[in-house]
Amino acid sequence: MPSSIVILGTGSCAPTKIVSNHDLAKVVDTSDEWIVTRTGIRERHIAGQHEPTSELAARAASAAIADARLTAADIDLVVLATVTPDMPMPSTACAVQRKLGISERAMCFDLNAACTGFLYALDVARSLMAAGHHRHALVIGAEKLSSFLDWQDRSTCVLFGDGAGAVVLGQASEPGRGILGCYLGAEGVDPSLLCIPGGGCLHPASAHSVEHRQHYVKMKGREIFKMAVRVMAGAAREILEQHGLTADQITWVIPHQANLRIIETLAKDLALPLDRFIINLDRYGNTSSASIPIALDEARRAGRIHPGEISLLVAFGGGLTYGSALIRW
Repeated sequence: MPSSIVILGTGSCAPTKIVSNHDLAKVVDTSDEWIVTRTGIRERHIAGQHEPTSELAARAASAAIADARLTAADIDLVVLATVTPDMPMPSTACAVQRKLGISERAMCFDLNAACTGFLYALDVARSLMAAGHHRHALVIGAEKLSSFLDWQDRSTCVLFGDGAGAVVLGQASEPGRGILGCYLGAEGVDPSLLCIPGGGCLHPASAHSVEHRQHYVKMKGREIFKMAVRVMAGAAREILEQHGLTADQITWVIPHQANLRIIETLAKDLALPLDRFIINLDRYGNTSSASIPIALDEARRAGRIHPGEISLLVAFGGGLTYGSALIRW
């Protein structure tokens, strides 16, 4: 009988520094009322100079490994989703390997699918484990977006925060438990909708790229909102249909934490009350690939998730990427 790929442990990390909307109003032309009304965000965590993405990732990963009652030596696969790596090369996953003392025989790599990154990483790790190549996988979503924000641009700097979340995957002999399936896709029609244009080979670092602020997040908010509403709803319906489930059979929906209005629209589309959604964006803002694993870890540690329940994870991100996953606990 084939084994199931299950979540053995979860962990998360948020920097101690908290920046409120009122704090931002002292820096850019904005207000608490403006931000809350349009996004639902009230504050976000901002990492310090000596807290790179790898450090946040390592803290979340360490907590997940401990929660799984394993040690770093048990991990033989590390998949780290991020759009804010410590450096272009080597991978931030290798930095986490070094920080935690994970075996040199482990496979470690980064994955970039923007805010959908954690779901992409989850499915990649699940597939590698199902093929029999690995026993315990560490899947991380980690971001230090504050390093890529233009603090003069009120349309973007108010939206994002820093943090990391992680899960440890293992195998169980119980059929029908764990990760039931994932549905992933992308619509790469217009990269400029949400991007960091500078720093790659298309626009390498130069005096010109710095002068024109190309190394910061750029976003076309209205277009992203419309696409996000459509692809999130579509990904949620598709994964439910694939597994013969209806929305009312889902105990918890754990969505990407980008904008409360997007989540409210998704709730209406699925005909589910908003209290069936795990929401923490008011305290974190948009942490990109870290948002779902942070929310998942908080919900588990608060005792909100119970054995036998089914959770729906759903996200969208720059690319434009989208995805969903079903987990039976």
